[in-house]
Amino acid sequence: MRTPGEEAVTSDFVRSYVITGGRSLPTSEDLALHTLVTLAPERTLPLGAGPEVRAIWELVSGGYLSVAEVAGHLELPVGVVRLLLTDLSAQGHLLLRAAPPRHQNVDRATLEKVLNGLQSLIG
Repeated sequence: MRTPGEEAVTSDFVRSYVITGGRSLPTSEDLALHTLVTLAPERTLPLGAGPEVRAIWELVSGGYLSVAEVAGHLELPVGVVRLLLTDLSAQGHLLLRAAPPRHQNVDRATLEKVLNGLQSLIG
């Protein structure tokens, strides 16, 4: 929640290198766009947290959001959000939930057996 007179967190007001402290941004392998994040139980906001971290804290306190959703809500570049989320995760403030693994193709013979079994049950 913003205090009266405090501006919304957007990339128009603060340059990315200011938010990240000039650190290099993590790669997509470090924290994928579809990775879900939420607050760890019984955590308190870190002392001296910047407005971007406070905004992330409020967003993810209500449940899981993807990295892409957090970036969209904050109107910040994804790389900046990845860096901030990585920092919070390393400090133990976040729970990360990776997307389920990609499905593996099932061979045609197995699918035909399932289809034949269903057809025999139905009629």
